[in-house]
Amino acid sequence: MTARTDQLHRPQYMPDLLIRALDRNADRPALHLGETTLTAGELRDAMSRYVQALASLGVGKGTAASMLARNRPEVLISMGSTIVAGCRNTALNPNSALDDHAYIVDDAQIEMIVFDPRHFEDHVAELVERCPSLTTVLSLGPSKVGTDILALAEGFEPAPLVAAEVDGEDASSLVYTGGTTGRPKGVVNTFRSGVTLPQIQMAEWQIPDQMKFLVCTPLSHAGAAFFLPTLLAGGALVVLEQFSPAAALEAIEKYRIDATMLVPTMIYMLLDHPDIDTRDLSSLKTVYYGAAAMSPARLREGIDKLGPVFFQFYGQSECGMSIAVLRKEEHLVDDPARLASCGRPVPWLDVRLLDDDLNEVPVGELGEICVRGPLVMREYWNKPDETAEALEGGWLHTGDVARRDEAGFLSIVDRKKDMIVSGGFNVYPGEIEDVISALPAIADVAVIGAPDDKWGETVTACVVLRPGHGETEAERERIAAEVVDEVKTRRGSVEAPKAVDFLESIPVTGLGKPDKKALRARYWEGADRMV
Repeated sequence: MTARTDQLHRPQYMPDLLIRALDRNADRPALHLGETTLTAGELRDAMSRYVQALASLGVGKGTAASMLARNRPEVLISMGSTIVAGCRNTALNPNSALDDHAYIVDDAQIEMIVFDPRHFEDHVAELVERCPSLTTVLSLGPSKVGTDILALAEGFEPAPLVAAEVDGEDASSLVYTGGTTGRPKGVVNTFRSGVTLPQIQMAEWQIPDQMKFLVCTPLSHAGAAFFLPTLLAGGALVVLEQFSPAAALEAIEKYRIDATMLVPTMIYMLLDHPDIDTRDLSSLKTVYYGAAAMSPARLREGIDKLGPVFFQFYGQSECGMSIAVLRKEEHLVDDPARLASCGRPVPWLDVRLLDDDLNEVPVGELGEICVRGPLVMREYWNKPDETAEALEGGWLHTGDVARRDEAGFLSIVDRKKDMIVSGGFNVYPGEIEDVISALPAIADVAVIGAPDDKWGETVTACVVLRPGHGETEAERERIAAEVVDEVKTRRGSVEAPKAVDFLESIPVTGLGKPDKKALRARYWEGADRMV
């Protein structure tokens, strides 16, 4: 009897790997959240009950499933169950508005939603009214809306988990992009791309055995990206219900945290918090950061305060999290260009800088980062024209403009769509932000183009000051002049800001990236265009 050829060479996908990770570390603690501690075996048994409960409701392979909840243990259990069952998952950001959720549910044709009734009962009731595709509504506890999945799952006994028989090109998730313009697009990730990321993480991301990993971001989004790698390494997740710098620093000391993942804005908040000088942070070996560029000046400050613990990952929704990485030992504090780099491409992908004719540009020249490989998305959901544009010529076009040095390190100049055109000159905000963020009074900065009748767009710097700076109007005027002079000296008069505006904070998207769309809207209100 011969094996079926399609099974003979079938790789192990996320459902398979999750089961193996839970089984091989069944007796180890795997999750700490509030007063709850669960071993991998207890997580596995809880997922088994959930999978059976879902199956009793007709939820299984291919079901379009969604989650709306803040961090709690049942989020990981429910997410793991839908992965094992082979559902097509779409997370709803708990910080987004009802209209945004309704758009995603309608666009993705979500059939099943799991939600936390403590925070979202009325919200989901409205979604059910507005979105006819929602036919299975499950609450994490008693609720007037839908079925209590916790109570239903308790009626089943744990049984061995069995992974759904999925194909590599089946859709495993729809991830909605933040998008700088227009409605977000649904990125179709497959079981092929889904399993590629943890493989790269395990090989390239310097993940230690049995680490304690602090999750500060929503589990439904980036927070869960380390779930499988941590389990495979025999480690445990320590999860905060929500981020605050004081709570994160306390958790690092209390649990002897080895690693965490933060977006740059969170890192800045940690560095500026007084507890950073009083907490014992000596256990911290790695701070993973990404989602947005980090100021080289603040990165140098972080290395000075925390040591050589920083690891940068660069990716996007269309090619998740790991197009390139800058490893800990590659953060050279005496090399500003290196600290401004996003690292070198990971070996599992073909990453090149291409011009508009798809020719590779020489070392040192600007080109668009383009990618081929198993991590790349399948398509944009129901958007064939946008898919064709993004995948033109057999490459994923990231929209990021960068240059490569002789050693292969990439330095992103800016997003193509964030580029400012002033008086016919192309101006890249990222390079200006690097200059401004190095000034001692600046905590955070975002540079955008504001409308101008003469120049088309003018460079505008939106800055957040560090505590103790700019407390008088005269001092703010001095700082603004310093910002303009520094950019003029370092980058030239074309790139010098024509205006410096002081903000309490830079708005961020649900994924923690600077929300330049929201910033631009303040300046372009009433205009018939946004660029």
